[in-house]
Amino acid sequence: MNILVTGAAGFIGFHLCKRFLDMGHTVTGIDNLNDYYSVQLKKDRLALLQGRDGFTFLKLDLADREGMQQLFASNAFTHVVNLAAQAGVRYSIQNPLSYVDSNLLGFANVLEGCRHTRVQHLVFASSSSVYGLNASMPFSVHDNVDHPISLYAASKKSNELMAHSYSYLYNLPCTGLRFFTVYGPWGRPDMALFLFTKAILDQKPMQVFNQGKMKRDFTYIDDIIEGVVRVTERAPKPNPHWDAKAPDPGSAPCPYKIYNIGNNNTVELGRFIQVIEEQLGRKGIKEMLPMQPGDVEATYANVDDLIHDTGFKPQTPIEEGIGQFIAWYKEYYHIS
Repeated sequence: MNILVTGAAGFIGFHLCKRFLDMGHTVTGIDNLNDYYSVQLKKDRLALLQGRDGFTFLKLDLADREGMQQLFASNAFTHVVNLAAQAGVRYSIQNPLSYVDSNLLGFANVLEGCRHTRVQHLVFASSSSVYGLNASMPFSVHDNVDHPISLYAASKKSNELMAHSYSYLYNLPCTGLRFFTVYGPWGRPDMALFLFTKAILDQKPMQVFNQGKMKRDFTYIDDIIEGVVRVTERAPKPNPHWDAKAPDPGSAPCPYKIYNIGNNNTVELGRFIQVIEEQLGRKGIKEMLPMQPGDVEATYANVDDLIHDTGFKPQTPIEEGIGQFIAWYKEYYHIS
């Protein structure tokens, strides 16, 4: 495969590029290297990819229409995995327009590139955030998700709708992946595991929202990557049983499909922190806070469709995954 990975310097993008290269595929990675979090961390990820056979990196913003047109015109991509996005639920409350530029305008440029160059399969990152006010657990791709509670979630839901329209109009195979709280080595500094680990090691208070009662379907990075790879290799087909009188949100009469990729196991935030403390061998200082605007109380993925179609079920326990992250964290920041 000749694969374009957007957001290649990001947490998931870096791991995915590495995996595709290990499999012998040709990979072009793009990223705008924005300063939402440490640019140095992004550059250090890229340094492990650059110089490898089959890898090319371009600094490019998805919102750059001419740049994106040129990128697609000069490369015969067979597959595209769109991971580039402005991330973060809480950040979207303070900086909404950055989500419009990256997640809406940028994604439209990706769709146009795929359409005009007849890409065989577009895989794109959605998010568990799209479930919003839905309280039916575990979250199923066959549930209605019309009530997002953050602009980030709304932008991801919009991506799913935009991709569906391109799949229907232009027969473009599209698969959306709803990721559930991804964590692991080389993770994002704005995510809970990174923040808690740093706070505990620095002996500073860590902000624990909803009094630690929030529940998340924490999913280890290796499980996410395995799911993405298997889905990328398997372009969706129209659902012959799709009924317009009782429409299934997770499939379509065109080559379009949505999957959850989660650990299929929900863990209370308090337990998550306890495992970090156990792995570090020290207690943290907790600053208990109420729920933040835009956050949901719980996430829990139904992954039946993923198992049925790909034969893969994410299952790395948090004890193992957190241990891997902390080993990386100590090595990266030279902590004995």
